[in-house]
Parts: sequence; structure tokens; C-alpha cells
Amino acid sequence: MADKATLIVHSGDMDKVYSALIIGNGALSMGMDVSMYFTFWGLERLKKGKLDKGPLSRMNLFGLGRWMIKRRMKKKNVRSLEGLFEDFIELGGKVLACDMTMEIMGVGKEDLREGLITDYCAVGTYIKEAKESDITLFI
Repeated sequence: MADKATLIVHSGDMDKVYSALIIGNGALSMGMDVSMYFTFWGLERLKKGKLDKGPLSRMNLFGLGRWMIKRRMKKKNVRSLEGLFEDFIELGGKVLACDMTMEIMGVGKEDLREGLITDYCAVGTYIKEAKESDITLFI
């Protein structure tokens, strides 16, 4: 069995989504299988046009903090969330969307980005993935 990591992406905060993608891409580049299970506010980032719209969890400053961090990241050539997601998919990462959250929050498959979601699933799929994993993280 290959090394495996499973991440729950519960938060939609920009810095936490960055962290999840950086960790996921790092694990993939080291030859691990990686699944990210998006639920609740994390699922919001999978909506069309919403990937980088989340607040910064600290230092939000009514949206100014997110703008300042994005500006600094661009200046330092930090890869965008879009680029990190492209890398994640290209490296073979799996994106799991919580179908219960979709139902609760009124999110349809047509609301989510095309070609990104590997599976629409329930918590049982996450549990199976986590049970097989060497690393599990809640972000």
C-alpha cells in the first residue's frame, strides 16, 4: 500500500485553503496518495469563481488583510490558489465533495467547478480514506 494522506478542508479561510493545498501538493510530490474532503465552509471554495474569495482567518481587517497578503504573495512569487489546485489535480490528488453539506447549504453540482471534483460522497468515503491513511489532517 502506498503512503497516503487525507485532509478534511472544513474552513474556507484563504490561508487555510492555501495550507491544505501546499501540504497536499507536498505529499503528492513525495509519492503519496492524497485525498482532500471538502465540507462546510471549505466546500464554498469549490464553487465557480469562489476559490480565492474566502476571508483571511486572522488579520482580516474587513477584507484589507486578504488584499495585503495576496499582494505580498504575488510580490514573492507564491503560486496562486488556482495554480496550486491545478498542480494538485495534475499530480493525481483527489477532491471529494461532501454531498450532505451540499444538500444542507443548497449547493448543486452545477454550482461547483467542472473537472475538479473526483467524487461527491458522504462521510463514509472520508472514513474509508482516513482509515487507509498514514496522515490525516483537519484544516
